[in-house]
Amino acid sequence: QVQLVESGGGLVQPGDSLRLSCAATGRAFPNYFALYTMGWFRQAPGKEREFIAAIYAANSAKVVADSVKGRFAISRDNAKSTIYLQMNNLEPGDTAVYYCAAKQRGEAEYPYWGQGAQVTVSS
Repeated sequence: QVQLVESGGGLVQPGDSLRLSCAATGRAFPNYFALYTMGWFRQAPGKEREFIAAIYAANSAKVVADSVKGRFAISRDNAKSTIYLQMNNLEPGDTAVYYCAAKQRGEAEYPYWGQGAQVTVSS
């Protein structure tokens, strides 16, 4: 069983920075956290869920969506079973609920999801 808990959301102004955290807990952790590919997604009101970034289990390679490339960065701390999403130069269009997700190597879909963290960018 895997539980994911996001934190760090909030209300910020355009141009500000914010860092989201996602802590993983469960019987499989912390020994096996490094074996999980972790991802960040977001969903804005009235829109479909959007992939933001992923950091892979095998070699910690990172993928970031073009829509946020250059502004957002994903990282992981395997010792803390935690991933992060550093968001810089935030824009009103970044307003959404941000979710972290986990999957084991070889899985096509993410079976484990957090409850989400609200990020609102407004002046």
